[in-house]
This record gives sequence, structure tokens and C-alpha cells, in this order.
Amino acid sequence: MAEIATIVSKQEEFYRSPPQNIEAEQALLGAILVNNDAFYRVSDFLEPDHFSEAIHRQIYKVASDMIRAAKKANPVTLKTFLPADEKIADMTIPHYLARLAAEATTIINAEDYGRSIYDLATRRALITIGEDMVNIAFDAPVDMPPAEQIEDAEKRLFEVAETGRYDGGFHTFGDAVGTAIDMASAAFQRDGHLSGIATGLHTLDARMGGLQPSDLIIIAGRPGMGKSSLATNIAYNIAEAYEPEVLPDGTHSAKNGGVVGLFSLEMSSEQIATRIIAEQTVISSSKIRRGEINEAEFEKLVACSQQMHRIPLYIDQTGGISIAQLAARARRLKRQRGLDVLIIDYIQLMQGNKKTDNRVQEITEITTGLKALGKELNVPVIALSQLSRQVENRDDKRPQLSDLRESGSIEQDADVVLFVYREEYYLQNKEPEEGSDAYVEWKQKFDAVAGKADVIISKQRHGPTGTVNLGFQAEFTRFSDLIQDDYLPERFE
Repeated sequence: MAEIATIVSKQEEFYRSPPQNIEAEQALLGAILVNNDAFYRVSDFLEPDHFSEAIHRQIYKVASDMIRAAKKANPVTLKTFLPADEKIADMTIPHYLARLAAEATTIINAEDYGRSIYDLATRRALITIGEDMVNIAFDAPVDMPPAEQIEDAEKRLFEVAETGRYDGGFHTFGDAVGTAIDMASAAFQRDGHLSGIATGLHTLDARMGGLQPSDLIIIAGRPGMGKSSLATNIAYNIAEAYEPEVLPDGTHSAKNGGVVGLFSLEMSSEQIATRIIAEQTVISSSKIRRGEINEAEFEKLVACSQQMHRIPLYIDQTGGISIAQLAARARRLKRQRGLDVLIIDYIQLMQGNKKTDNRVQEITEITTGLKALGKELNVPVIALSQLSRQVENRDDKRPQLSDLRESGSIEQDADVVLFVYREEYYLQNKEPEEGSDAYVEWKQKFDAVAGKADVIISKQRHGPTGTVNLGFQAEFTRFSDLIQDDYLPERFE
């Protein structure tokens, strides 16, 4: 008998039905039909797909469309938009709607019912992912290595963790318009009235409208131009301005600024921290490293470090990281700490997922992966890139799109391409003999460009191209707006 009981138990376990709560779905729908205000208690997080029963999905969808259109949603008005010939058990649709409304209790528990439905839908999604993982692992095709399956599973789990539903498939134009209006509303309320995240450099923000979600932004330049300095300046400005707000579904969002993830494949986290401290305190990083500071400067360093402890800037200093590893760590950061901006320094130090001798093909895989990751996480991705040496062979050394190393995919996948160019860098290496006529001419040119940098916007999908003039203090690796001192970041003095 014990053996039979065990067999029966295993059969029941094998034929388990997915978790669902039909009574909670009926109670919520009934509350909405009786009092449409109940809908607004769950509308921020509950979607039609979260209901387990198909007819309940239809009822919730029609009711939500009517309520959002300022129309009354009740059994009388809804039945016109639902299939009249369909039956639920022995009841027609109008009869079932009337039954839901008649047995409704109160809207006080509407949010609790909604949370229960949402949680059960998430569990069903996890079951689906788990079943797919097992089936694929058993019958994996030859061209799908385990690492690729792990990447796919982690991506799907991240989607469930972030939204409770899958984001694939078509979206209605109405949903797209609603998203656009929400973005405009956020821009109206945000400091600076930007549709994207402010970089802290006002002249650059004015031209770009901030950093737009899901955009791939390339910052490129020859060595010594300051592209890493610009990236770290932007990272600190965004993290320092972070101001969170709690959304109706209990999650957090950035009202201003944001949480920044910085993948530094070239510099260590200590080097980046030293750069940022030098920028903020206006104390040379070389002096900080050598300890050549006085007591007043040391107090400034302490005050700066105390503020930096509170800043949501996270640094990963793993060298030679692959695009799959980077994506996995970025998803983990967003899930655990939040993520609003992702920065990679720099593309040429990354590796593709598949080993190949074709570097152009590998860079294509990397840029395509970064663009897809930005869309998946819905954050702007800033990726730094080297320029080819052909720039040095021209008289006019201002960079062009064709100067990007392995440029085809970088130029194609990027939404924005920024070149950092400093005429000062080239002129200071051409200083003629002091006292000569050439020196006077050189001095005039050098004084005109000293302490200045050009950020050339060579490509921008959302706005105009052109050149933004910024100030640059090489000793402190500090970019700033020109003229308008009130726009400069706070200094520790």
C-alpha cells in the first residue's frame, strides 16, 4: 500500500497544475465592475497577461480600456465588447459578468488581490523558464554551447525580475504614444527639462537633451585627448545628482541623476577614484599619489571622500571581459542595486563570446551586444573607443567617423558618436624656439585653445550634429562648461 501511495503521490506531483487563484481574479474583477476606482489601485503593476484565465484577461483588458477612456465599466457596458456566444461552465458572458458584480465584496482588498495575481503570474513565468531550461539542456543543438544557454536563461530571468512579464513581441502604437507622453512629462518635471539623464555638462546636455534610455553612445578619441576623463566626469556628475523616488509598484526610480555602473578595463578602481577626487578637490592627482599635500588640502580630500561614500557609482575593473560576462554583471547590478547608466572603458579591450581571428567581426558582436543590452535594461550605454592612427597622418587632426577603429559596426550600431578633440594637445608638442617670429604666432594660437576641448557630435539620431566647446583642466582631468561658472560642479574648498 505504501508503494502504491508513493506512485500516486509522484503522479500527482507530475501532473501538478500551474499556481493560480481563480477566486482572487474573480474578486478583483468584481470589485472593478462595482467600483471603477478599484482599477487604479492595481493599474500601475497589473496587466491582462497576469490573469490565468483567458476570459478574465479579456474582461480586464476591456474594462481597463474603458476606464482609461473615462467611460463606465460595468456588466452592462462590457458585454457588448466580449464574445456573446462563449460560455463559462453553464453561464453566458453577460450572466458571468453579472455574477462577478453580484458577488463582489469591497475595493479595500483590491490591491491585495492584484498583488496575489501578479505574484502567481511571476511564478508561472518562472516555471516556464525552468521547464525550457531543462528541455534545452537535455536536447541542446550542437551549435548552442552551455554558456549561450546560461546567457539566455539569465536574460529571461532578468526580464521576469524587472517586469514580471516578457517584453518581447509587438506593442500597440497607443502604448508607444503613451510611453512618449510619459517621457515628455518626466522631462518637464526633471531639473533642466531634459528628456534624458543630465551629464552635468550643460552645453552638452543642451545639444543632446541628456542621455536617452537604450541609446548606445560612443565617445572616441586618440590617446591623450581625455575621453576617459570625460566618461568619469559624466559618471560622477550623474551619480552625485542621484535623487530616487518610489514608484506605485514599490520599486525605485531616479527622479534626477542615476545609479552608474562603470566597467573599467584599462584603469583600476583606485586610479578612477583618484581621478575623481582630483577633479572634485582641484588637487593634482600626481600630488595626491606622491603625498605632496598640505593640511588644508588633506581636509578637502577627507570631505570629498565622505561625500563619495554615499554616491551610487559602482566600478568593475575586470580586464578583457566578454560581452556575455558584462551583460550578466550589468543585469545583476540592476537587479540588486539599480542601474540608470552603463559605461564601458573601452570597446577594444573587450572580447567577443566566440573566439575568432577576425577582430572586425568580434567588434561587431560586441557593439551589437551593447546595443541590445541597452534596450534590454532600458539604460543609456556609453562605450569608449580608440581611433586609428590615420588621424596623425593628416594635417587636420580633427577626427571623423571613418577614423573609428573597426569602424563599420561601431558607426552603424551607435545612436550617438562623440569625438573628444583638444588642439592644445597637438600645439604644445610643436612649440618653436622662444623669441622667434614663429614662436609669437604659435603663442597666439596656443593661448586661444589652452584649457579648452571640443566635443564633436558627428552622429546623433535624435538631434543635430555639431561641436560643443568645453573647458578642460588636464592637471585635474576636469571637463566643465565654459564661461558660466555657476554651472560648474561643487568644489571642496
